Amino acid sequence: MKERDRRNGVVLVHTGEGKGKSSSAIGMVFRAAGWGLKVCVIQFIKGQWQTGEQKAAAQFDNIEWHALGDGFTWDTKNPEQDIKTSQEIWRFSQEKISSEDFDLVVLDEINYCSSYGWITGKEIADFITAKRPPWMHLVLTGRGAAEEVITVAHTVSEMQTIKHAFDQGIMAEQGIEF
Repeated sequence: MKERDRRNGVVLVHTGEGKGKSSSAIGMVFRAAGWGLKVCVIQFIKGQWQTGEQKAAAQFDNIEWHALGDGFTWDTKNPEQDIKTSQEIWRFSQEKISSEDFDLVVLDEINYCSSYGWITGKEIADFITAKRPPWMHLVLTGRGAAEEVITVAHTVSEMQTIKHAFDQGIMAEQGIEF
């Protein structure tokens, strides 16, 4: 693995209406961990329920996992709390990135928070530009990525739904969806 001073950190954005944004990011988590990189996953929406990927990550000593969200915010009963939680998670994320303890940081579902106006795209983009160490890889997931974030990213992928099991009455399946 390249030493930090020889590495070009990349900023990746996974956005769009289709499935696979977080799944792709989690694939990168395990790829990086397999190479011995120190990884931090911070989830903005997912709450405290157990997922397969979190269970798998617990088997690695070089993956730190934080599921800090209030759950599915599109069903929220308390938007003020969701805004407060998102801003607290954003501050926590800034601390983790600024600590320089990690080679890869995943900000899972942060784009939702931005598209809801809870954290501005400009604030995220300005932080990435000014504070992200140049060797650190950063992945931001979620629908509705802000134009400012897309502009500062090195790689942006948009997931598109062609067909989804949910539309056929198939609920989320353990091991596939969580």
